[in-house]
Amino acid sequence: MDFTSLTVQVLKSLADIAGSWGLAIILLTVIVRVAMWPLGVSQQRSMRKMQQLSPKLKEIQSRYKNNPQMMQQKMGEFYKEHSFNPFGGCFPLLIQMPVFILLYTALMSTQFTQMAGDSSFLFIDRLDTTLRSHAGKSGDKIFGVSQADSFSVEKTAKVYLKNGKVEEVNISDPKKAVKVQGSLIPGEPVDFKMNLYDLNLSVKQLDEEFQKAEIAVINNSTREIEKLTFEKKGSFLFAMAQTDKSETIFHFDVLVLILIFGATMFFAQKVMTMTGKTSVTDPQQKAMQESLAKIMPIMITGMFIFFPIPAGVLLYLIVSNVIQVIQSVSVNKMLDKEEEKAKMQKEQIIDIQAKDKELKESEESSQQPGDSGEKKQKGSFSGQKNKKQKW
Repeated sequence: MDFTSLTVQVLKSLADIAGSWGLAIILLTVIVRVAMWPLGVSQQRSMRKMQQLSPKLKEIQSRYKNNPQMMQQKMGEFYKEHSFNPFGGCFPLLIQMPVFILLYTALMSTQFTQMAGDSSFLFIDRLDTTLRSHAGKSGDKIFGVSQADSFSVEKTAKVYLKNGKVEEVNISDPKKAVKVQGSLIPGEPVDFKMNLYDLNLSVKQLDEEFQKAEIAVINNSTREIEKLTFEKKGSFLFAMAQTDKSETIFHFDVLVLILIFGATMFFAQKVMTMTGKTSVTDPQQKAMQESLAKIMPIMITGMFIFFPIPAGVLLYLIVSNVIQVIQSVSVNKMLDKEEEKAKMQKEQIIDIQAKDKELKESEESSQQPGDSGEKKQKGSFSGQKNKKQKW
């Protein structure tokens, strides 16, 4: 079982528990974010420390700007002295990427389309649909197509052999196994061609026992699936299907999800880049962080308008952003308390040191020779001597 199939099975298990594929995606998001909570805390600690160290780093860069090699050395020593890894904040983001890719491939896969492609959630019509699509109805032997569509097949085929024998057979490179013969013209039949030896059977079975194969053909643009019967002609398999012209549909529910994603990402970035109450941040760096927090959501939201992202993946990203906001607010409060406590302890230590110094100075001054005590004692002895002389 590959990772895509495993992800679909995990979603199916969660859907059985929650009663909805949409809730299954939300549950998966919560599980992932809770598992990554310690990494998120580490990321924010790293960002907060970077804010605190920024003025000193800028000073090093300014001092050694004409000697890049020495600058790198001094910065390395500075990071080591303060036990700081400048790339520590990037690690949690890298960890999240495989999850995003797995969920994207799972929701775009034929397995999900067959099991839950038409599932709806709240105002979302279909969890596997993108902003723009043209769709046909699976299972009616008629493909809804446009001229630019491409096709692939599922990973397995049902092969009928002589003597009534039926086997499930793997297909080599299912994404490229099937070819369209001639031009794809909506409304006219389409002919498909496959190499017989893409079926993982022995040469003897393919040459002597093979009769026909049922193979699910997938329209890569619409995710429509039709099971077709392929007949053998020489060393190739051929099948035909009817087509209809499919008009492009604009899905406003997906547009709403993209806009919600942009808004939640904006708040998540803004909260993450907030400075601590006791932090001293370089104004230039702060302005740059605020600019990035505004530009990044706009750039990624704009990219999602042109890049086909399934509604289910957008749902995952939105819930992830909401959890990120909650985490950032709670962690920022915790870090503020830690910094205030550390500041109070530092002030107390300074006060104790100042008092110790003052006490030490007063003791040293009282022990110096010729002080007021000795003078007073000498004055009394001289007074007594004078009185004896008078008598």
